[in-house]
Amino acid sequence: WMRLLSKFYSADYPGFLTCHILDTANGSPAANMRIQLTRLSPPESAGVVGDFITNNDGRLEGGPALKGKDFMVGTYEWTFYAGDYFASIGTFTSGQPFLDVIPLRFGIDNPDDHYHVPLLVSPWSFSTYRGS
Repeated sequence: WMRLLSKFYSADYPGFLTCHILDTANGSPAANMRIQLTRLSPPESAGVVGDFITNNDGRLEGGPALKGKDFMVGTYEWTFYAGDYFASIGTFTSGQPFLDVIPLRFGIDNPDDHYHVPLLVSPWSFSTYRGS
């Protein structure tokens, strides 16, 4: 049904996608973490949507990653470069990081909604949920 819904997509839909990263090991927002957003489906619009660096609050500078005509029904993947982030702030992670690159696949099925995807991360664990 997601393919059917994507046929009715209109730029008038008010939905958007946001992200927030919290460093649970250090008790702070994950400032300056590189993240990448990729659209996996529908196939005709698949590809990298954007590369981002989080601001001092662990959010995307400039607001939503997707909005307006770019906010489409489909399958997406956030890629979080956690290993590079923890190395850059001097958090000990051992020689080979336990968590280096974290892929997070999720779906958008309602272009009217706000999809907020937070990541709570430490060098040894991560958690996510659909926020508000």
